[in-house]
Amino acid sequence: MGYVAVKGGEGAIARAEQFLQAERTGGGADLLRPEQIRDQLYLAVDRVMGEGSLYAPELAALAFKQAAGDTLEAAFILRAYRTTLPRAGYCEPIRTHGMRVIRRISAAFKEIPGGQILGPTPDYTLRLLDFELHDESRARVQAALHSYLKDIQGLDPLPERFPKVVEMLRREGLLVGRGPGATDAPQQIFDITRDALRFPAPRSARLQTLARGETGGLLALAYSNMRGYGSVHPVIGELRVGYLPVLVKNPLSGVVETLGEIKVTEAEVIARMEAADGPARFTLGYGLCFGHNETKAIAMAVLDRAMAADEPTSPSEDPEFVLTHIDGIEAMGFCNHYKLPHYVTFQSDLDRLRQIQSQGRPDGGEAETDGTEAPA
Repeated sequence: MGYVAVKGGEGAIARAEQFLQAERTGGGADLLRPEQIRDQLYLAVDRVMGEGSLYAPELAALAFKQAAGDTLEAAFILRAYRTTLPRAGYCEPIRTHGMRVIRRISAAFKEIPGGQILGPTPDYTLRLLDFELHDESRARVQAALHSYLKDIQGLDPLPERFPKVVEMLRREGLLVGRGPGATDAPQQIFDITRDALRFPAPRSARLQTLARGETGGLLALAYSNMRGYGSVHPVIGELRVGYLPVLVKNPLSGVVETLGEIKVTEAEVIARMEAADGPARFTLGYGLCFGHNETKAIAMAVLDRAMAADEPTSPSEDPEFVLTHIDGIEAMGFCNHYKLPHYVTFQSDLDRLRQIQSQGRPDGGEAETDGTEAPA
């Protein structure tokens, strides 16, 4: 094994950063502008906002560009920036009944009040590579948009609000209610950005941690539960994508005012029946995250229900296991820190191993080597 010291110091680090910028801007294509990323790669931007725990599309697009498309690195950059911002206060609780919907479906019921609204989705089309995108131009986009708008002229506008699908089950007494002990019972809100997560964690802390968890991490754990390493086999009661108002109480007048809107994805999954303390009822899992990220919202809802198990029988049902392993920024940081120098610790292990092998030989000599020596 060859073992040499790293040379170059600060100069080498500066050159490495310059090399990174050269790689990002290399090639002959036009440079991406943050507004292009924000508008056209909005799903990536939404993912960065969710995992970075900051709703700021322009800044998320800038971080995505800086990270050369690495969503984990972009979320890291965005969350680091978030820590520099002052906290002006808290918004008022937002009821999702008033969501300005662009997509709303239910897999549990064919007919739902207000109707199924497919919205922007590739769910019902084949995943075929579209080679026409090579020749995409603004003129072609405008023509397609004109045709689309022409086809929908004269249609009735969407209602301002839609009833919740799961409320139909609640009215019939078929869904666990909001009383004490219910999985969706109101409780004092825990702020994981102010207080360290501790166990047993209240549901508000679990949902906050899930909401800014890494999409792939949530999906992997939820998938393990759905495949049988757990007991949640859900049906989507309702999936919504739309805009919610941000309501803040004016500290001077006391009047609640609307500051703007945020785009969110909400999922309510209906899970297996329970009949421990009364009549059999369905249980509910809930997920809500920034932007348009249906996979994350569904996985979040599955894990929310899984962690409500009285006796965990799988990793995905253990809140401590789930909540300490889904933060992509922490996971990435711990994984990538192994790239940093570990010369001293490894040299100590190497010396100890050589000493153990030497003591174990009858002649007291050292073990054979390949002729390459490590520096002392």
